[in-house]
Amino acid sequence: MLAVDDYVIDVLMRDLVGHDRRPVSFLVYLWLAAEQQRRGEAVTISYQQLAESIGISKSSAQAAAGWLAKRKLLAVNKTGFTATPSYAVQRPWRPE
Repeated sequence: MLAVDDYVIDVLMRDLVGHDRRPVSFLVYLWLAAEQQRRGEAVTISYQQLAESIGISKSSAQAAAGWLAKRKLLAVNKTGFTATPSYAVQRPWRPE
């Protein structure tokens, strides 16, 4: 069972879906959080694989990842310009 912070459902969902009008960003965040929890590490995945895993278009996956990175909800690491990105889900509301 996926453990989700109350903040994700109570605040982040409303913020991304309602205020930002980017519901796909919320789906991408949830999927990456679940996958990171399963793997125990950052998720290295292409936009195409991410899109197929969630059931969205590649361009939507790319835009959502960019928006989440801009909001500091994802840390993105790429070793090169054409390298597959690695995503680490951030939880800025939790002191770590």
